[in-house]
Amino acid sequence: MSETSGSAPAKRHATKIGVVTSNRMHKSVVVQVERTVLHRRYKRYIKRTSRFMAHDERNQCNVGDTVEIVESRPLSARKRWRVRRVVRAATTAAEIPIGLEA
Repeated sequence: MSETSGSAPAKRHATKIGVVTSNRMHKSVVVQVERTVLHRRYKRYIKRTSRFMAHDERNQCNVGDTVEIVESRPLSARKRWRVRRVVRAATTAAEIPIGLEA
C-alpha cells in the first residue's frame, strides 16, 4: 500500500459572487446572485437571480457591497454559505440597488 500524508486533500467548494441585499441580522447577510441562462425555446439569454443567506463573522458587509461567498457546512436552518471576502464595497447611495435603500 502507498503511504499518504496526514492531511486529507483540500475540497473544492463552490463559490459565487453577488450583491448584499440585507445585513439586518447579526453575523448574517442575504446575497443576491445574478446569472444568465439560455431560454430553451427562444434561444435568448435571460437573467435569473438567486438569494443566499451567508455567514458574516465580522459584520463587515453593508448593503450594496459585492462579495464572494463560499459553500460551507450547514450553519443554521437556511445558512449554507460563508462570506469569503468583500470584492467591492459600496461607496455611494447610487451603487445600492433600487428598492433596497431602506
